[in-house]
Amino acid sequence: MSAAACTAAGTALYGVTGWPLSQSLSPLLHNTGFAALGINALYLKWEVPPQKLPTFVESVRLLNIRGCSVTIPHKVELLPLLDEVSPLARSVGAANTIYWKGESLCGENTDVAGFMAPLGNEPLAGADVLLLGAGGAARAVAAGLVTTAPHNRPARVFVATPSNKSHLPLADEFGLTPLLWQDRHEPVSMLVINTTPLGMRGKAEQETPYDFSQATPLAPANDAHATPLAYDIVYNPLETRFLREARAAGRRCISGLEMFFGQGDAQFRLWTGQGLPPESRRALETALGQQPR
Repeated sequence: MSAAACTAAGTALYGVTGWPLSQSLSPLLHNTGFAALGINALYLKWEVPPQKLPTFVESVRLLNIRGCSVTIPHKVELLPLLDEVSPLARSVGAANTIYWKGESLCGENTDVAGFMAPLGNEPLAGADVLLLGAGGAARAVAAGLVTTAPHNRPARVFVATPSNKSHLPLADEFGLTPLLWQDRHEPVSMLVINTTPLGMRGKAEQETPYDFSQATPLAPANDAHATPLAYDIVYNPLETRFLREARAAGRRCISGLEMFFGQGDAQFRLWTGQGLPPESRRALETALGQQPR
């Protein structure tokens, strides 16, 4: 069914745009939510190369598309194409969500809330954190870490990228400590975060940006809750090589499922005023090969 036919039939159109999108589970997440809640809406997948992003945004306006998720590599370049950008998205410098406010096409960043959700009770105060990568998602991660409540803010957030240069603007903007890629194992990091595509299904799936066997060890923690962490924002596959090796090295692991569901739930609330239902979480877990809760 065409976009015009859908809107003519009263079906609200939503979707995700990025380049490429072959592995995206956003349609499953949101369409399951629409169906479970009885919302007359359809969530599609639109692969848009970078040079055609401005044309795509005009299509959102012309076809009255009611909302859109935005992923790699469009999160930063999207901002100047919108009528309004939220203060949070502006501070992050990236938007992952398009929505309408009256007649204005607006941008929001739900990645920050999605990333921070599973870290709410983790003792990060005074600890060092290592951030690998410097793309749009890394900006959300950096914003979340440096704006954490003062009582739980990390002492330092190190950042590194294979290019040894693409992370420098990020470090300068958010007050992070830049590292050479070859030095990334030196900090004694309570939390190591992968925001690179390494490990993603269909794209360097067998690769990892970090060798936990080379990591500088932390002193034994008195509190079991303070066990060192590894957090991979890649959610497909559910357990990446990065997480497998982190677990083998004694770290507690947070999979990208947590951030993916959290940011998707925030998007769904922005579009519909309701949270994603349990059916959406179960559908996602099943698709990723995890036993439903």
